[in-house]
Amino acid sequence: MHIDFAPPSNGTYNNAGSCRQLANYIEHEDLERIEKGIYTDGLFVKTKDNIYKSKVIKDIDSNIGQLLKTDAKFYAIHVSPSEKELRAMGNINQERAEAMKRHIREIFIPEYANNFNKELSALDIKFYGKIHFSRSRSDNKLNMHCHLIVNRKDQSNKKKLSPLTNRKNTKNGIIKGGFDRVNLFQQAEQGFDKLFGYNRQQKESFHYHNTMKNCTISKQHKLQEQEIQFNERKIVINQNSNQGNVLSSNHGNKEIDSLSFNVDRKSTKQITTPQFNNQKSNIFAHSLATFITSAADFLSNSNISKEQIPNKPTKRKKKRTQAIA
Repeated sequence: MHIDFAPPSNGTYNNAGSCRQLANYIEHEDLERIEKGIYTDGLFVKTKDNIYKSKVIKDIDSNIGQLLKTDAKFYAIHVSPSEKELRAMGNINQERAEAMKRHIREIFIPEYANNFNKELSALDIKFYGKIHFSRSRSDNKLNMHCHLIVNRKDQSNKKKLSPLTNRKNTKNGIIKGGFDRVNLFQQAEQGFDKLFGYNRQQKESFHYHNTMKNCTISKQHKLQEQEIQFNERKIVINQNSNQGNVLSSNHGNKEIDSLSFNVDRKSTKQITTPQFNNQKSNIFAHSLATFITSAADFLSNSNISKEQIPNKPTKRKKKRTQAIA
């Protein structure tokens, strides 16, 4: 997430006079999208949506008590989530726009008020927001970001609030308080992660980018070493997790195989054993029947009647004829 305070200029961001020019600019995208029939989102405040531009100009320009002609009357702030963060905020532009407004209302503005160290709350901050869905100088597919116009004075028009001061938390002297921009960026980032359940990697964090850009070489090397160690631990954890899953899967398969084997054995005992016994019984019965049949045949053959046995032909004795004397 990138957050920046637009530097004062003589053009759109000239904050020494009226905010009319900036209010006109932040609505320019709406005309193009309305002509194309594409979703747009109006100006919003802490508790309301679709605020008229004329009200914004009137409220900001009239809340300038005790400010000099050259003093800043308002500040322009840009809140720009990354593509990865935007995907975590919703699937369509309308969902992301609602999520963005929620982050501004619940996280950013309360932290903005808190960082002045003047016991302020979000209700003390006079601001108006406008969401843009595209950015002409970007090649990203998702470019949604939020423009904020924040009044220099608080809601009561009594306290001057400058987020660009170099003081952070002054407790002595006429001017007390200050503003810690680094803490604001970190708190807004952490609040985003908690609000949307976003798992931020170290290289995505403001702390990492701020260290690599502004800190000493030794701190940069130390942070890079921490990143390398973190990645190595992450790899080891993933490997252990994968091995655990494999072992668990193998153990589960063994249990399933063992269970199947036991079931098969039981089934075999319950099903095949009677079949085997039946087969033995059938074979025994068949053999017995064959034996009985053979014995019967034998006995019947041994009791054949004599009539059935052919008699040997008897030789007839020749009668001797006696001679007559």
